[in-house]
Amino acid sequence: MKPGIWELLILLVIILLLFGTKKLRNAGGDIGSAFKNFKKAVKDDDKQVEDKSKDADFDSTEQSQKQKSEQSSEATDSKK
Repeated sequence: MKPGIWELLILLVIILLLFGTKKLRNAGGDIGSAFKNFKKAVKDDDKQVEDKSKDADFDSTEQSQKQKSEQSSEATDSKK
């Protein structure tokens, strides 16, 4: 059996009388900011995972060859 519109309205009035509008407004704001922070943390975590995967995709042999060629060119320049 589904609650009708009148039952939901009576329930809402009882909740308002028990907690008051100020507490409900504060609770709604707290829940909203919690969702916002959660979404931000998930987005930041996804960025960190992507950044880490990009960092691991370099070719170390290519980089070391580049450094050796730079060092040898510096050595030849210093001999002149």
